Amino acid sequence: MNRMKQRLLLNNLMKHSFLFLTLIALAVLVILIVQVFTQGIGWLDWNFLTSKLSLNPDRAGILGVIVGTILLMVVVGPVTMLLGICTAIYLEEYAKKGRVHSFIQTNISNLAGVPSVIFGLLGLTVFSRMFNLGSSIVAGGLTMSLLVLPIVVVASQEAIRAVPQFLREASYGMGATKWQTIRRIVLPASLPGILTGMILSLSRAIGETAPLVVLGIPVLIMPVPDSLMDDFTALPIQIYYWTLDAVLTAEYANLAAATIIVLLIVLFIMNSAAIFIRNKFQKRY
Repeated sequence: MNRMKQRLLLNNLMKHSFLFLTLIALAVLVILIVQVFTQGIGWLDWNFLTSKLSLNPDRAGILGVIVGTILLMVVVGPVTMLLGICTAIYLEEYAKKGRVHSFIQTNISNLAGVPSVIFGLLGLTVFSRMFNLGSSIVAGGLTMSLLVLPIVVVASQEAIRAVPQFLREASYGMGATKWQTIRRIVLPASLPGILTGMILSLSRAIGETAPLVVLGIPVLIMPVPDSLMDDFTALPIQIYYWTLDAVLTAEYANLAAATIIVLLIVLFIMNSAAIFIRNKFQKRY
């Protein structure tokens, strides 16, 4: 009886401890959001969204920053989806289980834990210097694609693995080839999980700063990029440099806070749209 009471007491203690820690985390998050909105909401207006960068904080805007971020995602999205899904299909449907498969699988999982600055060094060496892409949108997009590729591969593998085997067998029984089965049965059934991986990867890519800093992405007063080969800057890197400049000019802290609000809104819209698409396909299949 005493042992039962001790177990119940320990259970209640752990329950309330976890609840207390969760409330602390939520309180810190609320404080951060309130502080950001308090600092930045007064600076967030239409002129801020449609003006170019300026040395004068009162006239500075983020039009070029927003365009650069959108074009960066235009590169990251298709490249990551194509490479990630194709890799997952090969590993789950075609590759033979063995040491080579285990080696590849282990390294893909380990890549998810590699610091983002390492991918920045890789992008600087390969894309910026070897391929002479400099600090263009293509170089930044390819570098960020490598950074988030493991997330898409692992999520796609789990989604493909979760498709019931009897669906494949039924397709084969109807005379379909392996590729027809994958294209018409496996991919539609696993699409919700694959889209979830894409959501996570794009959300990480749009908020990463270290790889872009290593690539030497400028934050100078530059024109709005017109093509994927132009130099650019993005929302997270602009936030980073405005935060540093706030030491000398206090108004830059307000500009950074306003840009953080824009970044949060962009993330909310991206995730909402992706979740809507995922749920629609999930109901369909």
